[in-house]
Amino acid sequence: MAFGPDIPPIQAHLCVKGGSEAIAFYEKAFGATTTFKHMAEDGKRVMHANLALFGGEVMLHDEFPEFGGDVLSPLTRGGASMAININMKAPSDTDAAIERAVTAGATLVLPAQDVFWGSRYGKVRDPFGHVWEFNAPLAPQAA
Repeated sequence: MAFGPDIPPIQAHLCVKGGSEAIAFYEKAFGATTTFKHMAEDGKRVMHANLALFGGEVMLHDEFPEFGGDVLSPLTRGGASMAININMKAPSDTDAAIERAVTAGATLVLPAQDVFWGSRYGKVRDPFGHVWEFNAPLAPQAA
């Protein structure tokens, strides 16, 4: 199987409860664009979706415990097992991304602040249990 030039070498594949609702949230909160969506045979759960956001892409699907349950949503597991870090260009982008996500329904976990590693950093938890971190350098980066 060959991969095209537009497929990133690493992609997060998010498992959620309420795939269609999650897609709508990511579109509102993060400006995501759904580039592919395939529903399960039950017509209720998302079997697979691709979302373009922040210059990258994540994949998404609903829980399917009938297939073994090795991948479950953070809501089922009782919390996220990883955070998704988004590297922004400017400190103000960090603040704006967090504000937009919270306005759309995310929970503020850590307000945007200047941190010891020289970045503006903060994080939110989306309504589906995934944690999103936003990080931008305080000083302009050399080209």
